[in-house]
Amino acid sequence: MTRSQVSAGTQQEEAPTGGPTVLRILLGTQLRRLREARAISREDAGWEIRASGSKISRMELGRVSFKERDVSDLLTLYGVTEPNEREALLVLARQANNPGWWQQFSDVMPGWFQSYLGLEAAATLIRTYEIQFVPGLLQTPDYARAVIMLGHAGVTPEEMNKRVELRRQRQAILDRPEGPQLWAVIDEAVLRRPIGGVEIMKAQIEFLIEASKKPNVRLQIIPFHAGGHAAAGGPFAILRFPEPELPDVVYVEQLTSAIYLDKREDVDQYAMAMERVCIDAEPPNHTPEILGKLLHEVGRPA
Repeated sequence: MTRSQVSAGTQQEEAPTGGPTVLRILLGTQLRRLREARAISREDAGWEIRASGSKISRMELGRVSFKERDVSDLLTLYGVTEPNEREALLVLARQANNPGWWQQFSDVMPGWFQSYLGLEAAATLIRTYEIQFVPGLLQTPDYARAVIMLGHAGVTPEEMNKRVELRRQRQAILDRPEGPQLWAVIDEAVLRRPIGGVEIMKAQIEFLIEASKKPNVRLQIIPFHAGGHAAAGGPFAILRFPEPELPDVVYVEQLTSAIYLDKREDVDQYAMAMERVCIDAEPPNHTPEILGKLLHEVGRPA
């Protein structure tokens, strides 16, 4: 974030669509640069706000909320005295503490997934590879219900409806004028596995056919005959953001947690794997034809 961009923040209090996750990362990055410019250690900065060096590290990585008083004290320590610049960063701190739209669903999703929703909402490009389920951003409500039942047997109707609504609200980002580009690569096995039954799967494939026609959606299918490929280890997503200060983030979901990677060497490895699966997959312009064929084959005996 440049100084002119920071100063522009004083003109309005409304937070960007991405919500608090990205705002915390942006503010943390700015604070780290200010600290390093003055050659101040994390330990000394932590002492200034009655905390530890590890707390400063978490703040600079955007992994904790910000107290406005702490940010103000750090700005003083870092020699930021210009009123407009200070106020812009303090406004950013206040915005970063505002709850995201997904907070209303916090009772039906783990905390580690909330971080992903903030990143997803702020991304300009989402590249995802799936081997088991249709990506959440492209699921129909009935397909989503069937997927949820697989992992949450005995869920109440109220909780089920809330989980499905969470998916629906996530998908709204694809219809925003400034929404992200979604580039999804799906293994053929995903589309031949009749999650929820034949009719639900047919409706899901029809939905994918329509989604593939959107200008901001690129969908590729990896056919069975492609054999093994570079990302056979499991599904993942790579997110890119409009702010040049923010690195790409790799998201790898596990059964009870998730991994977020932003080190250049890690991101590069996953980016290369993604490039390989895109090469192994059929071209995007073949997708409607492939899906149309699958639509007529779903439910037929093998």
